[in-house]
Formats: sequence, C-alpha cells, structure tokens
Amino acid sequence: MKNIFQFFFLILTISYLTGCNGKGSAKKEQVVVSDSSSVSDTGYTGIKQYMSGKTLVKLVTFKNGVREGLMRSFYQTGELRQTWIYKNGQREDSSIWFYQQGQPFRSTPYKNDTIDGIQRQYYRTGSLKAKIGYSKGLRTTFLQEFTLDGKLIHAYPDLEIKVADEYKTKSLYRLSLGLTNKSINVRYYRGDISNGIFDTAHCKPIKSIKGIGTLELKKTGSTKTSTLGVIAEVLTDFGNNYLIYKKVELPYHDLN
Repeated sequence: MKNIFQFFFLILTISYLTGCNGKGSAKKEQVVVSDSSSVSDTGYTGIKQYMSGKTLVKLVTFKNGVREGLMRSFYQTGELRQTWIYKNGQREDSSIWFYQQGQPFRSTPYKNDTIDGIQRQYYRTGSLKAKIGYSKGLRTTFLQEFTLDGKLIHAYPDLEIKVADEYKTKSLYRLSLGLTNKSINVRYYRGDISNGIFDTAHCKPIKSIKGIGTLELKKTGSTKTSTLGVIAEVLTDFGNNYLIYKKVELPYHDLN
C-alpha cells in the first residue's frame, strides 16, 4: 500500500512541475510548412511560412535545404512589403520594397548576394525619384534625383576648401572644409575615389563640427605625397548621399 501512495505522489509531482514550466513561456516565431516535399539527405524542398502569432511575416522557398526562388515579406496588416529572388542561397536579380498601398518604393539589384548596379527609388505615384550607383556592394559617385514632375535635379552644393598656412611658424598646414550652402548634413573623409567607387575602408574620417571639417597636416621631415584627396558625403533632401571629391595640391612635400 505504501508503494502505491508513493507512485501516485510521484505522478502528481511530475504533473505539477510540467504545468509550472509551461507558464509564462515567451511566444516564438512559428514556421509552417506548405506546398512541401522532402528529399532524403538533401534537405527541405518547398515553401515555409514564418508566422508571428497569427500574422504571416514571410514566405521562403527552399530547394534541398537552400533558399531558391521567390521570397516575400509582409506588413503586419498583410500587404506585401518586400520581394527577393534567390539562386542557390544567394540574392540575385532585383529586390523590391513596396509602399503599404502596393506601389514599388525601391528596387535594388543584386549579384552574388551583393548590391551591384543601379538602385531605383519611386514616388507613390510610380514616377522615378532617384537612381543610385553601386559596384560590388560599394557606392559609386553616380546619383540622379528627380522632382515629382520628372525634372532632373542639378542644385547640389559644392565643397569649399580654405587654407591656413602655418608651416613656417608652427609646422602646420590646416584645411577647413565646408559646403557652399552651409549645410551641416555632411561627413568628410580623407582619401581617394578610384574609378568612381567610394570605399570607406580606404578612407579616413575627418572631424567636423556643425558642417565644418578641419584637417591639420603636420610637418614630418620626410618626403610625402604632394596631393591630398578629400571627400564630402552630403545628405540630400531625398535622404540619399551625394559625393563630392577633390584633389588638393600641397605646397610642401613632407606633410602628413
């Protein structure tokens, strides 16, 4: 009889602990399989639905366990948000973002999972808003922006460079950088744009305060370059980056 009571006590204890562990559990993203087939040893083939509660978040197509074909994401209210095309697990072709009302907002070209080509932005009316150049994931200097009625915008600021030559008195050669429109929405870099490509990995940021960048070059006593590249990355009214690149001729060849 004693063993029987011990057995029932054990069952009740396990049931209680199981119930406690189930309380307060966080809601996780659910994956629902549809239109599916599975091939042994090669991975899942078909479409997976990713859910947040009862809301469809995205649809992803797989082939042998690898993303292949069309992928779609959705707004919380159900409208199509973005589409991608995958080939052998990598983004290819164009990725398109949509306004919630259904019109295309931005089209981005991909090659080997990297942005490459001309990105296009659109107004809600469907007319072209901007064209932005990319090369293997890096920005190029190509940028065209358009008004709502289709006119190409030309009114961009220029980069002004002022010099304070204190080489003989303080061994300094100071450059002051600013925009002709006095905008503060700008970042400055020391470096070069090669073949029209802006690579921040090979550029050095220049400190700036309220749109004015300052670069102090010091006398080193050893031969250095006689030119210096400076870049201004200007934020436009459309939220894109307009690039200005200038070469500065240095009167002294030992500055760094």
